[in-house]
Amino acid sequence: MKRRQALQSLAALVLGGTAALANPATDPRRRRILFFSRSVLFEHSVVHREGQTLSLAERVFTDMARPLDCEVECTKDGSVFDGDLDSYAAIVSYSCGRPADLMKPESKDHSAPLSDRGWKRLDAAVRDGKPFVAIHPGIWLLPEAAGADCLGHGGQQVARMKVASPQFPGAQGLGDSFSMMEEWFSLIRFAKDLHVILVQDCAGMNKDKPLDRRCYDRPPFPATWARMHGKGRVFYTSMGHREDVWTSKIFAQVLSGGLSWTLGRREADITPNIAQAAPQANEFMKQ
Repeated sequence: MKRRQALQSLAALVLGGTAALANPATDPRRRRILFFSRSVLFEHSVVHREGQTLSLAERVFTDMARPLDCEVECTKDGSVFDGDLDSYAAIVSYSCGRPADLMKPESKDHSAPLSDRGWKRLDAAVRDGKPFVAIHPGIWLLPEAAGADCLGHGGQQVARMKVASPQFPGAQGLGDSFSMMEEWFSLIRFAKDLHVILVQDCAGMNKDKPLDRRCYDRPPFPATWARMHGKGRVFYTSMGHREDVWTSKIFAQVLSGGLSWTLGRREADITPNIAQAAPQANEFMKQ
């Protein structure tokens, strides 16, 4: 109970009073967020459930949404996208697998697959204005909407995040940079319209092993950003693999800020800045 109260207090502090701006009135569709975490390629410990008990990430995110007067529906069932997507204020993805993977009947968590029709309905909904948040492997659910792809990752290690947009919700007070122990995705094929919030700085990362060298021997690249996909607000962060990351103040601050922006509860200047924040990011795969 104390842990939940602490997380609720942290989320309220991070949102900086946005709960007062949250006024969903009588429309329940503005209050319900879908958190989708079907795992096909790999099941991260943060979304693993013991029986019917919600996973750590599901519990933390549910607490995080409360200051915005939002309730969260957590599911691993891919058929959810065949239903009424209008009933959700936003879609949040922590699924692991590309669309073709998520459409397979087998999964690490024994959940129902995504259908091709459901995936197309989701993509259309985001293009038409449905807010979309992707966390860590969740980028693969809608890579075009997210605005990038993932090459893979090396071993977990401490690395530095440079703050490229200090005025974006959730980035205030982080300073010029921070360091964190994490499983760092090596991201590629960035859209030109990204508003980069955090930049992965590979300088100083361990590159002794071949996989680490392949993933991290490269110029700085975007790791957290915001963009528009059609009419839909999209937010992505590569952080979120480790349990201690999910319970950290920095991650809560960054994710809460991105969520509040996608929901339209806070505004931000999302002028594309990838050319200034990470000018060589798209040159990596051309070498």
